Amino acid sequence: MEWLRNLWDDYRRELITAAVVIVIVVAYLVTHGFSGGLPSKVQSDVQPVAASSQMVSSSSHPGSGKVVVDVKGAVNKPGVYHLSHGARVQEAVTAAGGLRNDADSNQVNLAKQLLDAQAIYIPAKGEQAPTGMGTATSGSPSSGDSSATTSTDREPVNLNSATKEQLTTITGIGDKKADLILQYRQEHGQFKSIDDLKNINGFGDKTVDKLRDQLAV
Repeated sequence: MEWLRNLWDDYRRELITAAVVIVIVVAYLVTHGFSGGLPSKVQSDVQPVAASSQMVSSSSHPGSGKVVVDVKGAVNKPGVYHLSHGARVQEAVTAAGGLRNDADSNQVNLAKQLLDAQAIYIPAKGEQAPTGMGTATSGSPSSGDSSATTSTDREPVNLNSATKEQLTTITGIGDKKADLILQYRQEHGQFKSIDDLKNINGFGDKTVDKLRDQLAV
């Protein structure tokens, strides 16, 4: 014990100073390092982990997305609408302000499930619903993409009434050729026969023959 007393006498000032410094450091850590949560360095490491967990959670529910559809024809407010994934044609019609009084709903399967980028056409009474618009008749399946149907199984697309979307569902007609068909129709009027396609640049005899079974006038 004598040596401790001698040590205290010799280093009293240094020991007191060290003790004060330790108390100040501990007090600082308690008040600044932990009272506001984790230190900023630790927080920066934790946040990306939380974000990636959120991404995994959202990606595990693919059905929570949206579909965008273009509603045309005998509805009160035709236009492009964003609907939840899994929505039906009926919901698209409701979003477009409902059916007009002259709408012929008998030609449309309102229970059909919507697909992203689908065009929905509601025909008026006395009007034949265009093919390939995704509405389907009442006897068609309630789901599936009409563009997946083979060309031999579906009705021919009418050159004089088809939209660009309908034309591009035809094997051998892309965006560019669809635009050329619409331009020709605008400048020269209706097609009188399938062979009139040969008047358009890019539609030769072989091309027209391949398209003939998929088209009508």
